[in-house]
Amino acid sequence: MASLMDFALLALALSAPTVAFAPIGGGASTHVSITGTALLQKVTETCRAVAEAAGHEFNPTGSSPAEIVQACLGPTATGDVSGAKFHSALQEIYVQNGLVDRDFVGSAPHHFDSEAFLEGRGLIMEGMLAIKANVREENFKAARETLGRVLHTLQDFYSHSNWAELGYTEPYINLIRPDLPLENLADVNTPTCSDCASGTCPNQILPNILKEKKLTSGYMGIFSSAKPQGKCSHGGAADLTSTAAPRGGISKDERRSDNVAHHEAAVKTATAASLQLLEDIRSAAGDQNFLRMMGIARSSVVCFVIDTTGSMSDDIEEARSVVYEIIDSKKGTQDEPSEYILVPFNDPDFGPMIRTTDPGKMKTEISKLKASGGGDIPEMCLSGLQLALTGAPSSSHIYVFTDAIAKDIALKDTIVALIRSTKSTVSFFMTGPSKRRRRSVFSASFGDYRDLALASGGQAIQVSKAQLPQATDVILDTSTSALVTVLQRARNAGKEETFPFMLDESLKNITIYITGTSITFTLTNPKGVSQNQNEANGKLGTIQTVGNLRRIRLNSDRQSGTWQINIKSTQPYTLKVTGQSTITFIYDFVEKFTGPHPGYAVLSGRPQAGQPATLMLSVIGRKGPSSITVKEIGLVIVSGSQNITNGTMTTMGNGDTLVTVDAVPEGEFVVVLKGTDKVSNSEFQRQSTTQMSVSKVNIQAVVDSSVEPGKNLQLPFSVMTQGAGGTYTINARNDRNFAMTYPNRLTLTTGQYANATLVITAPANTVSGTDVTLTIEAKSSTGADSNYVVLRLSVVTKITDFYQPQCEVYGVLADDCPKDLSQCGPFHWELSANLTDGNGTGIESIALRQGNGTLTHSSLQAPIIQAQYNASCCSQIVEFIAVDKVGNVGKCYHSIAPTGGSPVLSLSLPLWFCLLLSAFTGRP
Repeated sequence: MASLMDFALLALALSAPTVAFAPIGGGASTHVSITGTALLQKVTETCRAVAEAAGHEFNPTGSSPAEIVQACLGPTATGDVSGAKFHSALQEIYVQNGLVDRDFVGSAPHHFDSEAFLEGRGLIMEGMLAIKANVREENFKAARETLGRVLHTLQDFYSHSNWAELGYTEPYINLIRPDLPLENLADVNTPTCSDCASGTCPNQILPNILKEKKLTSGYMGIFSSAKPQGKCSHGGAADLTSTAAPRGGISKDERRSDNVAHHEAAVKTATAASLQLLEDIRSAAGDQNFLRMMGIARSSVVCFVIDTTGSMSDDIEEARSVVYEIIDSKKGTQDEPSEYILVPFNDPDFGPMIRTTDPGKMKTEISKLKASGGGDIPEMCLSGLQLALTGAPSSSHIYVFTDAIAKDIALKDTIVALIRSTKSTVSFFMTGPSKRRRRSVFSASFGDYRDLALASGGQAIQVSKAQLPQATDVILDTSTSALVTVLQRARNAGKEETFPFMLDESLKNITIYITGTSITFTLTNPKGVSQNQNEANGKLGTIQTVGNLRRIRLNSDRQSGTWQINIKSTQPYTLKVTGQSTITFIYDFVEKFTGPHPGYAVLSGRPQAGQPATLMLSVIGRKGPSSITVKEIGLVIVSGSQNITNGTMTTMGNGDTLVTVDAVPEGEFVVVLKGTDKVSNSEFQRQSTTQMSVSKVNIQAVVDSSVEPGKNLQLPFSVMTQGAGGTYTINARNDRNFAMTYPNRLTLTTGQYANATLVITAPANTVSGTDVTLTIEAKSSTGADSNYVVLRLSVVTKITDFYQPQCEVYGVLADDCPKDLSQCGPFHWELSANLTDGNGTGIESIALRQGNGTLTHSSLQAPIIQAQYNASCCSQIVEFIAVDKVGNVGKCYHSIAPTGGSPVLSLSLPLWFCLLLSAFTGRP
């Protein structure tokens, strides 16, 4: 297991201020390390199963994210494959895990404190239902966020209860099985602990509690020392109840000299319990969707937002042609898109969002698009873009085709908030304006599209309809794996300026984009060789000019080192340098929180003005973090001077760095990273694409439950400003158009939070698993300052079916199988079983999990489903999974191995014994 514990993806694991199971007193077991170990092992098991089913080996060359993903994708991933999405998915889970200690610090059920066992189990059940429903609807981000919170609560059971003291070494399966009761719980009148004056006694649990196997947990008081008489405390300086008799505490969060054995037992069992929960989710989701939830995919998602009004026939045809080319040219390669998304918009309609992993289906859907309607210039462009930003995974590339300005320009601030939240890149292909009569719509213009493109790090390409086919090469450039940005700048007032940038040995397919008019430029390589805008095919590369876009594709023999481009213009322009490389970074702006288990929380909105900005940044190298040396991390204004405001770096381990920037630049800035690639011994630079700025406004809101269809959900939120007080406008929007009520204005006093409540209602017919992205914005009366918070809610139908499908094996024909396995080749065996779901919702799918044979079954609509399995005698184990319509999982397992004994028939077979095996043993 050492290789797993050292794995590069355990973000924040060595950070002292991480949550419960804190690394204090010499221990290094945290919620993050426990969660990371379980996630990595389950991903590895799933990758191996997928690889074996496809007929190839899962054999990673190392433990870096890129190497794991490349091995998981198999032989088609022959080029550069980035591990950034995998790493980001893990980070999302870790962050939500940690936020339980901030957002629910006083909630006993979230931590299994104060004997809140039934309530804690209820949170786990609600969360698991939401995760399975989200995955079913392919809402993977919502699933990951809920998974992080659920794992925290599950893990706390083993640290905060007396499970380890009772001598149990296996997970308590009843916590994730609602059909099994929680038994032998200590009631409120039963004393459970002896007094401990020192506060660090080896075992405070009373002998009769141990003898009777009574389950109890420590009481936790942050604001009060009160607890029922004779009850155990959680313990620690933050727990006021630990000073009231019986003093002390039974928490095993920390590894101390007095609790080494119990702490280690809690860690081990919490890890095994996390694996159990992940296995249940994997079984319900299926291997492919489980890996998609974990961010393991070949390449970026390709997302098109297309205007379908009457004048768009040519544009739609070109978008269709580009999609066909992407599908046909990249199929079976590492650049094959992992998902296709299409959002049409018209006036007044927009949507629906169509998403699929099947390229054939996307061809069919985009072939259906027809240009019709319209009649005035403005269209519902931003409404369509909002759907795309909330439906596509984070860091997606979204391409908008339109020839009209936006009628729904009021959504612009919401779109900026979503861009910053998702870090997705939006590029516009604008072929207008047309000659249709313009309707007065505020100050909407094509400049709004340029603003949004710049905010996301995308391009605003303005061409004629005849030129559009030439401009769409940008889509082919960017719909690739391992795309990174080396440099991006924008200038509002045209002047002569020289931009240096560093190219490293790992970069491939390097492309420079310049958008603007009246531009001349000279590109110079490290040896002083130059090429200007008039040389379409020069010594350095090929230049393509179409509309306001200049696309420079460098020759394959380009040199590593410092390049520069000198640009002269009398008009605004943008510059962007991209390439393909597995050397990249991911980051989040964070804020520190205090309490019993302090840590760092990701900011949902803009960082606070007047104080240092703090980032948590993870560097991803070709061979993991050890193959990279980070030299400089800072912030730079995209539209201003090139001077970088450097930050103070604190190494957190495993390639993670906490960066503090004391003097935050004024205006829109991005993150710049410079370092050395040890593999090639070359200097490199990378830049984030999404622009950010600071604000004096702060909004706090926490989602603590899912939304039930037809019911109201009350969501409290608070707004505060460090700037001028007064009346602030509140705007809230959600991407599902669910009904909401909230105050339109709040009166703020400087430095004080004003509290309010938003009520959102999901229609009664909303599909369970639907996710809702909610944006709340607060803006000063002058409009000079604003901030936002982006929240993701899950709609989950109340479930009454908690029972797993059942299996009965009624026939096994294996008498012909020889005892000598070397002679097994010509022989086969068969198994017959009946599967039922009783009075449940019905079995939705049956899939083979182990075994190289053939599994068939009768209609899933039948009350009793007959399953038949046939396999070579060389494949002696079979396990298949039955999943009902709400995600309850049943398993059938049978072995004909001579040492297997009697057939094992179980749908609740504990898998803990095999899940604790090393993921790298090569055995299932």
